[in-house]
Amino acid sequence: MVFDLDLIKKLYAEMPARVDSARKLVGKPLTLAEKILYAHLYAPAAKAYERGKDYVDFAPDRVAMQDATAQMALLQFMTCGRATVAVPSTVHCDHLIQARTGAVADLNAALDTNKEVYDFLASISNKYGIGFWKPGAGIIHQVVLENYAFPGGMMIGTDSHTPNAGGLGMIAIGVGGADAVDVMAGLPWELKMPKLIGVKLTGRLSGWTSSKDIILWVAGQLTVKGGTGAIVEYFGEGADSLSATGKGTICNMGAEIGATCSLFGYDGKMSAYLKATGREEVAVLADGIRDYLRPDKEIYEDPKKYYDQVLELDLSTLEPYVNGPFTPDLAWPISKFAEAVKTNNWPERLEVALIGSCTNSSYEDISRSASLAQQAIDKNLKTKAEFTITPGSEQVRFTIEKDGFLKTFDQIGGVVLANACGPCIGQWARHIDDPNRKNSIITSFNRNFAKRNDGLASTHAFVASPEIVTAFAIAGSLTFNPLKDKLKNEKGQEVMLDEPTGVELPPKGFSVDDAGYQAPAKDGKSVQVVVKEDSQRLQLLEPFAAWEGTDLKGLKLLIKAKGKCTTDHISMAGPWLKFRGHLDNISNNMLIGAVNYFNEKTDSVKNELTGQYGPVPATARAYKAAGIGSVVVGDENYGEGSSREHAAMEPRHLGVRAIIVRSFARIHETNLKKQGMLALTFANKEDYDKVQEDDSIDITGLAQFAPGKPITVVLNHKDGSKDSITLNHTYNEPQIAWFKAGGALNVIRSEFANAK
Repeated sequence: MVFDLDLIKKLYAEMPARVDSARKLVGKPLTLAEKILYAHLYAPAAKAYERGKDYVDFAPDRVAMQDATAQMALLQFMTCGRATVAVPSTVHCDHLIQARTGAVADLNAALDTNKEVYDFLASISNKYGIGFWKPGAGIIHQVVLENYAFPGGMMIGTDSHTPNAGGLGMIAIGVGGADAVDVMAGLPWELKMPKLIGVKLTGRLSGWTSSKDIILWVAGQLTVKGGTGAIVEYFGEGADSLSATGKGTICNMGAEIGATCSLFGYDGKMSAYLKATGREEVAVLADGIRDYLRPDKEIYEDPKKYYDQVLELDLSTLEPYVNGPFTPDLAWPISKFAEAVKTNNWPERLEVALIGSCTNSSYEDISRSASLAQQAIDKNLKTKAEFTITPGSEQVRFTIEKDGFLKTFDQIGGVVLANACGPCIGQWARHIDDPNRKNSIITSFNRNFAKRNDGLASTHAFVASPEIVTAFAIAGSLTFNPLKDKLKNEKGQEVMLDEPTGVELPPKGFSVDDAGYQAPAKDGKSVQVVVKEDSQRLQLLEPFAAWEGTDLKGLKLLIKAKGKCTTDHISMAGPWLKFRGHLDNISNNMLIGAVNYFNEKTDSVKNELTGQYGPVPATARAYKAAGIGSVVVGDENYGEGSSREHAAMEPRHLGVRAIIVRSFARIHETNLKKQGMLALTFANKEDYDKVQEDDSIDITGLAQFAPGKPITVVLNHKDGSKDSITLNHTYNEPQIAWFKAGGALNVIRSEFANAK
């Protein structure tokens, strides 16, 4: 089945003229990102847009939502007044399945535990014309790559790893649910025109290296904030040599450098993947406008002239990489990793090795890992660490079972988990003797923040390719280098692992009995969406209050967060995922992972009403009950990580009026704006140090709130002294209207009400 074929035909028919027009407007050759962006403008451009400065309205082709974020997105969409979605949209049930013992048991447990949520998502999808992918169908990004992604398209998704679709040449951007509501409602979607980072790839991968090593290297070069506000575009003969799924891996993990998205130009590898996944018609259409689905030839000749920044990498010189712990940009070539483990006193013994996830669960990934598993069997080796395999979709799982790979993994003690996110997002009931004991795990996932996978601060999580992870599982030690070290087998013989081998696409083709798709009703008017009043999992939303029209005075400091504060710190996943559709319940996890600057503790802040220290959410609720607003102060790249808008909605719900930081991650800043929050940055980053624990805070000049005009905050210290601090912001006029109305959704409601 080919989804969206008429949409694709229409886009491809119009794209050449749109790109030619944009080239004249810009007055120079175009990168691929520029071609796709200008081809998806909501209204024709009257000028060339300035990168990193101009806000632009776009019209994405489709929306994708995973179950954890879809709940809040669709609860918001219910209130906007539309009878059906304006663009093709899908929901994918992949986040709520907890990994415990194995695929079958875990899926059955999830179906029982989450029945209320799944029924809600299925019925609301049916009502509003949204495709529904059932639990067990697979991880959203793998399913999108197999079914919906297409070269030259543009989509948004309520998950930060939506850029995975860049592996098929698509601009795919992670957003919050409120952004998804805009697009599903048929409204323009706003984005600041991204800057462009070019990555020129030459040479070819060989031996132990894989596409994963490319993005691990890039993360080390650019850091977790180096891609903020930019699209990363890969090009060159090295790029064309990578498989489509390998390209997807790179684009997927590009979220860890803060990039808006990443993408590759259309080539033969993409064409082959489209055909292998039953979309030959799309490949033929793409072949017909191939030059419009790649950068102009002048880009290749002088890339530094057209990109804001250029990195170059000769793939023939690349080593396998291992990144971590605790941050995905701490990059170690394998030749230096063992020394780093010893020097930093990281636990050398590997306890668990996990492959799969949305980042690395393709047929190619599994086949290369299976080749190492087969070597272990042939060379009388056994895994010395726990070893789990997470297929990305039912189509991949069914095919790798048919081709014998699952049997191979089983023979070395591997445990196959459900086609779901599982341990990658903290949905893992890990078995460990002492949760406070320092320990090491390694994954082929994309993130490794503290507590990310198993909720344990003591776990040192490292990220590598599936091949390297499998080799480490066999060795059981992080000081093992499979490129040069030998292992002692069951017979006492010393043996070496040969280089992994694999194939990009299944030689006998993909197969599946039931992919897990449920089409929506043709007319959903009669479909009833039920949310029980006493539900602990779902809660209908009440509109947030509009701005009072005055300055905000007498605000209390809720927390001054120290160091890395990701969306996992602000709104943890794991066991909290069950409350993603219930704003009040999930708000009880707000900022419980953030480190308080004043006492170096988590979930312990001073309540200025009592003078006592207590949990962050309880303190916020006390201020809210007393009619007092509060402020959160943060460090650099605040809100790094997931697209989860709960990290913005929870502070809004609990009475936080402003988030003031040294710098924001892109998605989180937008999410705060959408919810009617003040997202402000220190004009002088050192002013962060002036914020004291007992401050009473005034935010002044809001009556003159305007684009480009700084705002002043007054810190009234306990000793009677004051500090007046200048704060910057990136709000434009429509975003200021969101603030004044109490949130973007309130503006949408009023627009639809007036239209009627």
